[in-house]
Amino acid sequence: QVQLVEFGGGLVQAGGSLTLSCTASSGIFSINTMAWYRQTPGKQRDLVARISSGGNTNYADSVKGRFTISRDNAKNTVYLQMNNLKPEDTGVYYCNAYNTVSLRNSWGQGTQVTVSS
Repeated sequence: QVQLVEFGGGLVQAGGSLTLSCTASSGIFSINTMAWYRQTPGKQRDLVARISSGGNTNYADSVKGRFTISRDNAKNTVYLQMNNLKPEDTGVYYCNAYNTVSLRNSWGQGTQVTVSS
């Protein structure tokens, strides 16, 4: 299983920006589909953005045009650039790796993002 460590959460005012990063410490990073999910108290974990091993991306409607997911396979790292943040973007953000060979999921420990109005 891939070990994932996230960085970059914090407190930001509405309209501000944050960049999250997630580094994999094991496994063959390039074969993983990488994604960011968001969870708020009492709710399920929802997909925010996903990037395939080939670089194809998809986003939740609520973040399209504001968030950008990217990956650097040489650094075993996936990023989430978040611009024009809104209070509803608040939550714990989890990095996910889906191994397209073993079909196994791995999760990071989560990083808190809080957007104040």
